[in-house]
Amino acid sequence: MENRRPDGPNGPLKSATTSARSGSTGLLTTALIVLLIITSIITSAYLVTRMTTAGAYGNAVKSKQYQALFLTNGQVYFGHLAGVNNGYVKLTDIYYLQVQQQVQPGQKDTSQNPNVSLAKLGNELHGPEDQMYVSREQVLFWENLKDSGKVVQAIKSYQNKH
Repeated sequence: MENRRPDGPNGPLKSATTSARSGSTGLLTTALIVLLIITSIITSAYLVTRMTTAGAYGNAVKSKQYQALFLTNGQVYFGHLAGVNNGYVKLTDIYYLQVQQQVQPGQKDTSQNPNVSLAKLGNELHGPEDQMYVSREQVLFWENLKDSGKVVQAIKSYQNKH
């Protein structure tokens, strides 16, 4: 190994291996800085996407009104939609339609209209709380409901009785 005196004949000795180590240390530092920059860019892009997506849905929800939430299995729930994001939607103060048909043996007349009523979530046998988290994959669409609509009028009527 060759020893050099970088500060002239009376300077400290610096070996070739020390120079090689400081070169590899500089390369490692540069690689770490590049890795941190790439990670920061990816994280920023992810957060911006999450915020703009949630904001786009969140701004469309009229929080003082009820919403109708239509699911892929054909069920419809009515309530206050909140916490809309890419993964789940949260529905509170929930109501749903119950269809009751009277079945009479031997009757072939299918022109009878079923009895449709509005039910409040929470009165079922299993006693759920009055909030629901639904996977976004199960949501077809949702709508803001007018206060003058029949569903909201039925909800207000139910609330006045209870």
